[in-house]
Amino acid sequence: MSSFPETLADRYRRFRSRHFVPNADQYEELATHGQSPETMIISCSDSRVDPETIFSAMPGELFVVRNVANLVPPYEVSGKYHGVSAAMEFAVLNLRVKNLIVMGHSGCGGIKAALDQNAAIQTDAHFISKWMSMLDDARLSVLASHQVSPANVRQEALEKEAIKQSIGNLRTFPFIQEQEEKGRLSLHGAHFDIASGTLTVLNHSRGQFFKL
Repeated sequence: MSSFPETLADRYRRFRSRHFVPNADQYEELATHGQSPETMIISCSDSRVDPETIFSAMPGELFVVRNVANLVPPYEVSGKYHGVSAAMEFAVLNLRVKNLIVMGHSGCGGIKAALDQNAAIQTDAHFISKWMSMLDDARLSVLASHQVSPANVRQEALEKEAIKQSIGNLRTFPFIQEQEEKGRLSLHGAHFDIASGTLTVLNHSRGQFFKL
């Protein structure tokens, strides 16, 4: 049996001494009274893009779900498992979050696989190809409108189109439609550039992303 990674063990000890102990009262409060975050973020699993770090969040402030390419499937009721849908349902109906943010990022590997479908096939990926097929229509649209664009431009275009599509899919969920119509829930899109640390947010009326 392999031992626990020593690097993580050392960092845990550092967390205990530098963060947990000085904030023990806050953790006790969270343990006793539970969480009440106002914001849910659907982000990519990419290790370079951590919502809590980007937004300088403390424990209990963000309810985060991460998956490949920060995708939201459309609403459907079936006998299958729905991890993203279950998390959204809990956040909206139980935690009563006020904001739901879909956050993508530059250099997303999932988006790259969607653009270059051979990439997923070459790695014998059984799950990623099916997951990224949700972007088939968006991929074709981006390729048609960026025929002579460099690869990085097409990549960013599909990253942002995926965010828009996921927000559209959010609105297929009845409980999200209801809360948004009542003014109790706001939907947002964001894109984080890893190299520059720049966050752009979606202007819904213009369909474009602007720097904060």
